[in-house]
Amino acid sequence: MNPDFIDRYARLDSPVHRLPAGRKLALTLGLVLLVALWPGAAWPLFAAVAALLVALAALSQIPPHFLLRRVAIAAPFALGMALLALFQPEGGRIFLTLLVKSALCLAAMLLLTASTPFTDLLAVLRRARVPSVFVTTLTLLYRYLFVLVDESGRMWRARTSRSFSTGRAFHWRALATVAGQLFIRSADRAERIYAAMSARGWEEK
Repeated sequence: MNPDFIDRYARLDSPVHRLPAGRKLALTLGLVLLVALWPGAAWPLFAAVAALLVALAALSQIPPHFLLRRVAIAAPFALGMALLALFQPEGGRIFLTLLVKSALCLAAMLLLTASTPFTDLLAVLRRARVPSVFVTTLTLLYRYLFVLVDESGRMWRARTSRSFSTGRAFHWRALATVAGQLFIRSADRAERIYAAMSARGWEEK
C-alpha cells in the first residue's frame, strides 16, 4: 500500500488544506480539550461544534463518506467505554454525553489528519520540541503500517486459497491464525529493523 493512498485527500487544494499545519493542530487540540473537559452535557456547545465540523468538512472538499466510514470504524471503541457509564447513577445521560463527546473529538481529529499530510504533522511536532523518541515512534508507525496491512492481506489470501470451507467457524479460526502469525512476523521484523538502525549508528535519546 502506498502512503499516498492514505494522504490522497490531504493533498487537495482548499482553504482548509492551505492553513498551516501547526495552526490546524493547535486549533484541533483546543477544540478537543474544550469538548472533552466541558462539564456536563452542554448540548448547545456540542451542536455548535458539530456545525463547525460539518462546515469545515464541506469547505475542505473531503467526501462525507470518507469521514463517516472512519468514524464508524473507531466508534465501537468509544461505545465500549461509554457503556460503563450505564452502571452509574443517571447512567443514561452520562452515556449519551460521553458518546457525543467522543464522536465530536474523533471527527475533529479525523478531519485534521484527512486535510493535513502526516509528514507535515510530524514536522510540527519536531518544531514544538516533542521528545524525539515519540516523534520517531510515530514516524516508524506511519511508515510500517502500510507494510503491516500488505502483509496481513497476503497472509489472508494465502490462508483462504488453501481452504475450501466457508463456514463462520472456519472464518474465525482462520482470522485467529492470521492474527497470531502476523504478530510473530511483526515482532521479528521489528527486531531486524532495530538491529539495522543500530548498525547504522541510530541511538535512542
